[in-house]
Amino acid sequence: MTLDRDIEVKVKIVSPLLTADDLPAYATEGSAGMDLRACLSEPLVIQPGEIVSVPTGIAIQLARRDAVALVYARSGLSAKHGIALANGVGVIDSDYTGEIVVPIRHGGTRAFVLQPKERIAQLVIAPIYVAHLALVDDFEPTARGAGGFGSTGRV
Repeated sequence: MTLDRDIEVKVKIVSPLLTADDLPAYATEGSAGMDLRACLSEPLVIQPGEIVSVPTGIAIQLARRDAVALVYARSGLSAKHGIALANGVGVIDSDYTGEIVVPIRHGGTRAFVLQPKERIAQLVIAPIYVAHLALVDDFEPTARGAGGFGSTGRV
Protein backbone atom coordinates (compact mmCIF):
# COMPACT_ATOMS: atom_id res chain seq x y z
CA MET A 1 0.00 0.00 0.00
CA THR A 2 1.34 3.43 -0.92
CA LEU A 3 0.66 6.18 1.58
CA ASP A 4 0.61 9.91 0.89
CA ARG A 5 3.73 10.18 3.05
CA ASP A 6 5.84 7.80 0.95
CA ILE A 7 8.98 9.31 -0.56
CA GLU A 8 11.34 8.04 -3.22
CA VAL A 9 14.91 7.74 -2.00
CA LYS A 10 17.53 7.02 -4.62
CA VAL A 11 20.28 4.68 -3.44
CA LYS A 12 23.64 3.97 -5.01
CA ILE A 13 26.07 1.19 -4.16
CA VAL A 14 29.52 2.79 -3.82
CA SER A 15 31.53 -0.27 -2.80
CA PRO A 16 32.28 -3.48 -4.71
CA LEU A 17 31.79 -5.35 -1.41
CA LEU A 18 28.00 -4.90 -1.58
CA THR A 19 25.24 -6.26 -3.77
CA ALA A 20 21.60 -5.28 -4.16
CA ASP A 21 20.77 -7.87 -1.46
CA ASP A 22 22.70 -5.73 1.06
CA LEU A 23 20.64 -2.56 0.56
CA PRO A 24 18.87 -1.11 3.60
CA ALA A 25 15.50 -2.71 4.22
CA TYR A 26 12.67 -2.60 6.72
CA ALA A 27 12.84 -5.77 8.86
CA THR A 28 9.09 -5.86 9.54
CA GLU A 29 5.90 -4.22 8.27
CA GLY A 30 5.92 -1.87 11.26
CA SER A 31 9.61 -0.95 11.26
CA ALA A 32 10.36 2.78 11.33
CA GLY A 33 13.97 2.34 10.25
CA MET A 34 15.84 0.39 7.62
CA ASP A 35 18.91 -1.53 8.72
CA LEU A 36 22.30 -0.25 7.57
CA ARG A 37 25.11 -2.80 7.23
CA ALA A 38 28.84 -2.59 7.85
CA CYS A 39 30.67 -2.55 4.53
CA LEU A 40 33.82 -4.37 5.61
CA SER A 41 36.10 -6.83 3.82
CA GLU A 42 37.02 -8.54 7.11
CA PRO A 43 35.92 -8.49 10.77
CA LEU A 44 36.79 -5.32 12.67
CA VAL A 45 37.79 -5.53 16.35
CA ILE A 46 36.58 -2.52 18.32
CA GLN A 47 38.14 -2.02 21.74
CA PRO A 48 36.27 -0.53 24.73
CA GLY A 49 36.33 3.27 24.57
CA GLU A 50 37.31 3.25 20.90
CA ILE A 51 35.52 5.26 18.20
CA VAL A 52 35.60 3.92 14.65
CA SER A 53 34.02 5.13 11.42
CA VAL A 54 32.26 2.28 9.67
CA PRO A 55 31.42 2.64 5.97
CA THR A 56 28.06 1.36 4.73
CA GLY A 57 28.97 1.11 1.05
CA ILE A 58 25.90 3.11 0.01
CA ALA A 59 24.93 6.68 -0.74
CA ILE A 60 21.41 8.08 -0.93
CA GLN A 61 19.69 11.05 -2.51
CA LEU A 62 16.51 12.43 -1.02
CA ALA A 63 13.91 13.68 -3.48
CA ARG A 64 12.86 16.75 -1.50
CA ARG A 65 14.30 19.57 0.63
CA ASP A 66 11.67 18.93 3.31
CA ALA A 67 13.04 15.46 4.15
CA VAL A 68 15.99 14.27 6.21
CA ALA A 69 17.60 10.88 6.70
CA LEU A 70 18.44 10.13 10.32
CA VAL A 71 20.88 7.43 11.43
CA TYR A 72 20.10 5.85 14.81
CA ALA A 73 21.83 3.17 16.86
CA ARG A 74 20.44 -0.36 16.90
CA SER A 75 19.03 -0.98 20.37
CA GLY A 76 20.25 -4.58 20.54
CA LEU A 77 23.88 -3.66 19.86
CA SER A 78 23.67 -0.87 22.39
CA ALA A 79 21.96 -2.83 25.18
CA LYS A 80 23.98 -6.03 24.77
CA HIS A 81 27.41 -4.75 23.75
CA GLY A 82 27.61 -0.99 24.45
CA ILE A 83 27.82 -0.15 20.75
CA ALA A 84 26.28 3.27 20.06
CA LEU A 85 26.67 6.14 17.64
CA ALA A 86 29.49 8.50 18.55
CA ASN A 87 27.42 11.48 17.40
CA GLY A 88 24.14 10.39 19.04
CA VAL A 89 22.08 10.69 15.87
CA GLY A 90 23.46 11.12 12.38
CA VAL A 91 21.81 13.72 10.14
CA ILE A 92 21.95 13.23 6.39
CA ASP A 93 20.84 16.41 4.66
CA SER A 94 18.80 16.32 1.48
CA ASP A 95 21.72 17.62 -0.59
CA TYR A 96 24.37 15.16 0.71
CA THR A 97 25.06 12.40 -1.79
CA GLY A 98 28.27 10.88 -0.43
CA GLU A 99 28.71 7.52 1.25
CA ILE A 100 26.92 7.05 4.56
CA VAL A 101 29.55 6.44 7.23
CA VAL A 102 28.51 5.46 10.76
CA PRO A 103 30.70 6.67 13.65
CA ILE A 104 30.53 4.02 16.37
CA ARG A 105 31.57 4.40 20.00
CA HIS A 106 32.20 1.26 22.04
CA GLY A 107 31.02 1.81 25.60
CA GLY A 108 31.24 -1.83 26.66
CA THR A 109 33.91 -3.57 28.70
CA ARG A 110 35.11 -6.26 26.27
CA ALA A 111 36.37 -6.09 22.71
CA PHE A 112 33.57 -6.28 20.14
CA VAL A 113 34.05 -7.93 16.77
CA LEU A 114 32.02 -6.29 14.02
CA GLN A 115 31.39 -8.68 11.18
CA PRO A 116 31.21 -7.75 7.48
CA LYS A 117 27.63 -6.89 6.48
CA GLU A 118 26.47 -6.91 10.12
CA ARG A 119 23.55 -4.59 10.80
CA ILE A 120 25.05 -1.58 12.60
CA ALA A 121 22.48 1.21 12.55
CA GLN A 122 19.02 2.20 11.40
CA LEU A 123 18.15 4.70 8.69
CA VAL A 124 14.93 6.66 9.24
CA ILE A 125 13.55 9.06 6.63
CA ALA A 126 11.54 11.87 8.21
CA PRO A 127 9.83 15.10 7.18
CA ILE A 128 11.20 18.40 8.41
CA TYR A 129 10.08 21.99 8.51
CA VAL A 130 12.25 24.37 6.57
CA ALA A 131 12.51 27.31 8.97
CA HIS A 132 12.46 30.95 7.95
CA LEU A 133 13.83 32.97 10.85
CA ALA A 134 12.03 36.17 11.79
CA LEU A 135 14.10 38.61 13.84
CA VAL A 136 12.03 40.17 16.64
CA ASP A 137 12.66 42.45 19.60
CA ASP A 138 10.38 40.48 21.96
CA PHE A 139 8.51 37.17 22.10
CA GLU A 140 4.88 36.60 22.94
CA PRO A 141 4.64 35.88 26.69
CA THR A 142 4.33 32.24 27.82
CA ALA A 143 3.72 30.65 31.22
CA ARG A 144 7.29 29.35 31.34
CA GLY A 145 9.11 32.25 29.77
CA ALA A 146 12.90 31.94 29.78
CA GLY A 147 12.93 29.40 32.64
CA GLY A 148 15.59 26.83 31.86
CA PHE A 149 16.76 23.54 33.38
CA GLY A 150 14.62 22.54 36.34
CA SER A 151 12.33 25.55 36.06
CA THR A 152 9.19 23.41 35.95
CA GLY A 153 10.07 21.56 39.16
CA ARG A 154 11.09 18.06 40.02
CA VAL A 155 8.63 15.21 40.22
